[in-house]
Amino acid sequence: MRLLLVEDERTLRQQLALGLKRAGYAVDEADNGQEALFLGDTENYDAVILDLGLPGMDGLSVLKRWRTNRRVMPVLILTARDGWHEKVEGIDAGADDYLAKPFQMEELLARIRALIRRSQGLASPLLECRGIVLDTRDSKVTVDGWPVVLTSHEFMVLDYLMHRPGVIVSRTELTEHIYAQDFDRDSNTIEVFVARLRKKLPPDAIKTVRGLGYQLVVEPCP
Repeated sequence: MRLLLVEDERTLRQQLALGLKRAGYAVDEADNGQEALFLGDTENYDAVILDLGLPGMDGLSVLKRWRTNRRVMPVLILTARDGWHEKVEGIDAGADDYLAKPFQMEELLARIRALIRRSQGLASPLLECRGIVLDTRDSKVTVDGWPVVLTSHEFMVLDYLMHRPGVIVSRTELTEHIYAQDFDRDSNTIEVFVARLRKKLPPDAIKTVRGLGYQLVVEPCP
């Protein structure tokens, strides 16, 4: 999953980015409103963490522009302001959640997981299909109750597919969502990750749809 982190305070931004990357996310960073607006309008993110007090253009204005431009990615507002009227204003502008500073990293991660689940119509932190269980809380995977060891990129590919069971996902889409903007992206490596996953998952769990991409086969899921 790929996130946009918008925070102008350098030390905090670096700390948050490190924590998010350790949790398995690809993270792009912005330290001002104009850059955030551009990235949110031109890149595909699974969720955005947005500070309100930004230089150049405040976070609330950025959020309003995104929603006017029909950008629908989930947005969590991160701010030192804790007055109820700021929360109302942010939510009315299109925010999906609100977290006031200071906060614990574990709470931020839990809220991001919930935002991503809800954006895909999922309720449980346990994603299950064909005997595969992916626990979004601790990034662990089991097959028929047995633990499966995945590399970070293998996990990110499976995580993205598990959030979209039955949906055909192109190689380009997978590439955009498992790599940060500054990473040397190569969509051909997706084939390698999928091939490795197939050796660790039930037979035919991941289907190749010729010319279109990959699909996590939901049958015989309930």
